[in-house]
Amino acid sequence: MSSISDIIEEYLLNILKQTPSGTIQVKRSELAELFQCVPSQINYVISTRFTVEKGFIVESKRGGGGFIRIRKVRFSTRKAYFDVLLRMIGNRMTQQAAEDLITRLTDEGLMTEREGRMVGKLISRDVLDLPVSLRDAVRARIMRNVVMTLFASKGE
Repeated sequence: MSSISDIIEEYLLNILKQTPSGTIQVKRSELAELFQCVPSQINYVISTRFTVEKGFIVESKRGGGGFIRIRKVRFSTRKAYFDVLLRMIGNRMTQQAAEDLITRLTDEGLMTEREGRMVGKLISRDVLDLPVSLRDAVRARIMRNVVMTLFASKGE
């Protein structure tokens, strides 16, 4: 059985897929009413399921006329996408950010589900049994190399 967070995420993703611009604007209170939940549940879904690592940009305006705008990031060239991914990874990467990036790469067909599971295991805390600052640095190096390999194998 799906959780309310899964249902809200699926609803928003379906709306995004139907929108040629790749951008939707919703009201937090209307979503909360539609799904019969508190507005903070909507905030949770947006902040955890629509992250930069997963390929989304979220803008939010609070208040009576407030809204949440979600945009799926699109790139004009593979090179631009590659450059953004490397900048996003940076010199340190948390496990959650890396897992989100792996999800994005699999969702976009740059990595198979199997490859995603293998890389996910490689970057986990269980394998990288190091102090946090060192672990995040090693994880970032691994993810940069994964991205470079994926783009090199696709003609980049």
